[in-house]
Amino acid sequence: MDPAMQVSIPPNQREAASAAEQGARRIPELHDPHLFLNRELSWLQFNSRVLEEAADASLPIFERLKFLAIVSSNLDEFFMVRVAGLKQQQLGGVNETAADGMLPNEQLAAISAHVHAMTEEQHGIWARDILPCLQRQSLHLLAPDTFDAQQRTAARAHFAQNVFPALTPLAVDPGHPFPHLRNKSINVAVLLRREGRRRRKDPRDTSLAVVQVPAVLERLVRIPAASGQAFALLEDIIGAFAGDLFPGYAVKQATAFRVTRNWDLDIDEEESEDLLNTVKDELRRRDRGAAVRLELAGDAPAELAQALAGALKLAEQDIYRVRFPLQPADLLGFVDADPRPELRVDLLQPLVPPELQEASSMCLAIAARDIVLHHPYESFDPVVRFIQEAAEDPKVLAIKQTLYRTSGDSPFVQALSRAAENGKQVTVLVEIKARFDEANNIAWARRLEDAGVHVVYGLIGLKTHCKIALVVRREDRIRRYVHLGTGNYNPNTARQYTDVSIFSARQELADDASALFNLLTGYAEPPQWKRFAVAPFGLQERILALIEREAQRARAGEPARIVAKMNSLVDPAVIRGLYSASAAGVQIDLLVRGICCLRPGIPGVSENIRVVSVVDRFLEHSRIFSFGSSERAEVLVSSADWMPRNFTRRIEVMFPIDDPALRSRLLNDILGVSLADGVKARRLAPDGTYSRAQRTEGAVRSQEHFLRQSRRWMDNARRNPPIRPVAAPAAAS
Repeated sequence: MDPAMQVSIPPNQREAASAAEQGARRIPELHDPHLFLNRELSWLQFNSRVLEEAADASLPIFERLKFLAIVSSNLDEFFMVRVAGLKQQQLGGVNETAADGMLPNEQLAAISAHVHAMTEEQHGIWARDILPCLQRQSLHLLAPDTFDAQQRTAARAHFAQNVFPALTPLAVDPGHPFPHLRNKSINVAVLLRREGRRRRKDPRDTSLAVVQVPAVLERLVRIPAASGQAFALLEDIIGAFAGDLFPGYAVKQATAFRVTRNWDLDIDEEESEDLLNTVKDELRRRDRGAAVRLELAGDAPAELAQALAGALKLAEQDIYRVRFPLQPADLLGFVDADPRPELRVDLLQPLVPPELQEASSMCLAIAARDIVLHHPYESFDPVVRFIQEAAEDPKVLAIKQTLYRTSGDSPFVQALSRAAENGKQVTVLVEIKARFDEANNIAWARRLEDAGVHVVYGLIGLKTHCKIALVVRREDRIRRYVHLGTGNYNPNTARQYTDVSIFSARQELADDASALFNLLTGYAEPPQWKRFAVAPFGLQERILALIEREAQRARAGEPARIVAKMNSLVDPAVIRGLYSASAAGVQIDLLVRGICCLRPGIPGVSENIRVVSVVDRFLEHSRIFSFGSSERAEVLVSSADWMPRNFTRRIEVMFPIDDPALRSRLLNDILGVSLADGVKARRLAPDGTYSRAQRTEGAVRSQEHFLRQSRRWMDNARRNPPIRPVAAPAAAS
């Protein structure tokens, strides 16, 4: 345990054994910074857990390569947003601290140390494990200095015919300022010496030039091989033949490098008369953001590293020497080049519940009973079908939906456009401020508007992050059907992320859904919600009240329990609430995939809290919360993590699961199994580190269990179809 932690908690608070004694003891000062883990360092711990998957020799080689690539892609976003923000705070002299008490400069130093160590670990996994394994599978990534005569001839021909015409050599000297390099672009820095001059230690003998690697060309270049398949990286081929670009000069060194920039948008929504055009203007300027990281091939000489860092205005701690391929996501080209099934995980085959397969319409199925889908084990197709059917159904009067992130060929955009063309009232809230998807969402907004859809962009100063769709249908009366989810309306990510979808025709949920859309599209004060809790209009307060309710039960000697699954736990008020509940005797299990700023296991504070993170094939993304013990458990689902941004700067929704069978399924079959994971789960220690449990015979691997469970559940449903009401509400004809 952190020594500072021991100092901050009085010794007499470590001696209690019973829940009653814990409730009677004086609660320690819960604003003590030592009680909180740093947000950024906790995220880096998550990325380290992803890297552990790349080192797992039990996984197929392409799966390990995928995890290696995810680690680097995650770091890109981390530097573009989180590190960039800290650098801006440092530059602005900001001395405010988060709950953990770390200043921006302290965080930047700690981040640099951690990421440098992670970069070395990535290299070790690549060099010791992944590259040799690829070679054993006759997949070779060659460096130019290993080419034989035939390979060198082929590489030179490819360079001359396909690459050289697309290159622009850029000199760097007093007459040629250092070029502005695009964010995340790969470049080659070339140190040159004029031919014919005697070699002496005169810096004027060495010139610097930069060659941008064209992103429009394939980065993995196929090279002739005696057996198997061989490839070389495009930047290595450019470096090998860079002399052709600089006649009269000899190449002393050619080194690949990559720049990461501040990529956040700076938008004053209240001063913007046209939010769409403001975002478009900012997108054009974003590539001019300040550099925040320089990745440099490991063999680069110090003079080159210093020259690049100086031109980019970066410090030594911002330079990362990478001794494995830059931007390893491009190496997933190996996956396309080799179809052998033994090199990859089994293809996912999501299943559609029989009750939906056999239903003549989604509305008819939803009218009969609430439906829960557990993605990706159960197909996302019914969600798409729900909107597609509504678009064509003559009884449907209106469709309303939020779109935060969607796929490139979105079936939702197509269906919503078709609905508008069919004369239905269609309203779509497109969140054009969804980070990294701004350009895509602007394009979707324009396309929807062209089709006659009423498109809105939400409330000023807030991102609309909730995932909700409402279909209004004329039957024997006006009836409304609601879809609520934890994941985006994106069929592609629905095959990669674990999420839950809920369909319902319950009156109170429909009333709240209608009120929410009225709030988003018009002028309306937040209503008295019947079943929803909505951020920023009371979601945090509702969660704190539920936590306190369990604490009061524990103090009264009643069974008290909290189980919560989310992506991130950061909010200090909620963490303090959980500490108080733990001290009162509430048993708390937290499934937190990524960032967790709470320290579990501190005597007298969090000894009743267990934090588990599951990192496996699919990205754990669902948010499911349970408050109460056994039959008293109240189960809720939400679009929101427990973070300040979700509570104060986003439109989020949390809602209860009313059907007893579905409530039991979420609590026991999803939360319970996830907590029992003994293969891919890591447990958080008070010092912020994670460790796997000792694997035992027959240990549960939750995601594999869900795949098998889904198939068993489907088979059972086919054998024992649900009993439907004799007179279901009028739906599709």
